[in-house]
This record gives sequence, C-alpha cells and structure tokens, in this order.
Amino acid sequence: MNKTALRALLRERRELIAPETHGLSRPTGRGRRARGLSQHQVDELTCRAVDTYNRLETGRYPNPPVDYLRQVARLFGLNEQEWVLLCRYAGIGDPPGPLHASSGLEIPGAWQEAVDGIGHMAYVTDASWNLIAYNRHFADLYPGGRAPANTMRWMLLDKEARDTTITDWRTVWAPLVLPQLRAALAVRHEDETLRGIEREVRADPDLGPLWEAGGAPIHPDGDERPLRHALLGPGHVTICAAQPLTAPGSRLIIMIFRPGPGKSHPRAPMLRARVP
Repeated sequence: MNKTALRALLRERRELIAPETHGLSRPTGRGRRARGLSQHQVDELTCRAVDTYNRLETGRYPNPPVDYLRQVARLFGLNEQEWVLLCRYAGIGDPPGPLHASSGLEIPGAWQEAVDGIGHMAYVTDASWNLIAYNRHFADLYPGGRAPANTMRWMLLDKEARDTTITDWRTVWAPLVLPQLRAALAVRHEDETLRGIEREVRADPDLGPLWEAGGAPIHPDGDERPLRHALLGPGHVTICAAQPLTAPGSRLIIMIFRPGPGKSHPRAPMLRARVP
C-alpha cells in the first residue's frame, strides 16, 4: 500500500465533487469549510458504515474489497488509468477488470495517424476485437483489400480465412486464438460481441471440441505464425502486440511479414536496456 499516493489521489478527486450534485448540502456552522464532498458524505453515498471512507483515504483499510473501490472510483469519476492507480495504491494490485463496461471501445484519433506511419501491417482493435484503425499494409493482406470488421471472428470463423489466408488454421491458429477469447470473457463477461463469438464457436463443429478442451491463454506478442498474404503469397508473420493505455483490453498489433516457405528466421533474442 502506498498511503501517501492513495491519500493524494482520493483527496484531490473528492474535493472536485460538489455535494449539491448528489442532493447533499455543505456543512454549515463555524469552522473551515472543506471543498467537495466530506468523508462522511462519501460513506452516505456508498452506503457504508461511518469512518469507512476515512480509513481508506488515510491508508488504514488494508486490502479493501474491489467492489468498494469500484464504488468510490465511480463516485469520484476516475478514468481507467486512475482506477488502476487506485487499486495499486490501495495494495490489491491491478484491478480484475475495467472500471466501466464501455471502457476499451474507443481510442484517441491520433492512433490512425500512428498506424499509418508504420511500415509493417498494423492495426488497432477495441476490447471486443472490433477493428478501429489500420494501415494500407494491413488491408493488403486480404483479398480485394477488404479488412474484417472483427479480427477475432475473422480468425476463428471466417471460411475464406480458414481456407486461404490463415495457414495451418486448425493446428496453429485456432488452438492459440481460442484461449485469448476465453481470457477476454473472464474479464468482460457481459460483452455482447464476445458472447456472440463464443456462441458461434460453441456451435462450430471444428471449434466446439477445441473450446470444450480449454487451453492456457497464450499472448501473441513475439509469436511467429504461418500466413498467406493476398499479394505476396505464403510466408510467416512475427506478431508484436501492445495496448493503448486509454482503452483497457484494446490492442495494437504489428505484423512483420516475411514471404517464403518455412519459418523465416530463428526467434529474435529478448531486448534489454544497457545499464551502465
């Protein structure tokens, strides 16, 4: 627990909230008038016992429950980065999921310019794997230059992808992609797009048994997989994966394509900063 940082974050955001916006009034009488909600008013609004919030803000509440932290974060209007910080400062580590169900569905517009400037295939999807931004190199991967609306559904369920673009779909791609879907559903279990893909997967004669068999989540970052490029023919892609920080669950994917049979090169060594 980082008591100093926790107190600073909570106090700053609490003082920004006018009690009148929640049907409450500022304390009257003598004494200093504190800005924003009082600690007692936070207890009222979160339906907690007196002194609960004071214990949190002063660092006297070890391992507070996530549902209480979520109440406070939403009351204070924290964004997703602040939500992560709140959980870390409170000593429980990273949160088990986003603060709001709608989080992860939009990114700053500058990301389109960013992916346009990448010399390899590059794209950004939201937390539901819907395509948000991509460059022309990524569009060239597909017959006719038609990028899919949802890359998860395309990788798993698109017939043309299985038959043409995704090499070794059954043995290489499907067993690695399905655990990603399962892991995403564990965090975003109410996501209708992901639930719809899950239903299609369960009904698919090839994917259904693989889904029931389970499988450990394997993140694609640094992985190399076979792929047939619509213009360049068969080859392999090395996948680099990252996440825009404003959108939990979204992902930036850069695919380095090397045409030709067989694996293009041995796995590159890990990079590490040179420390003097």
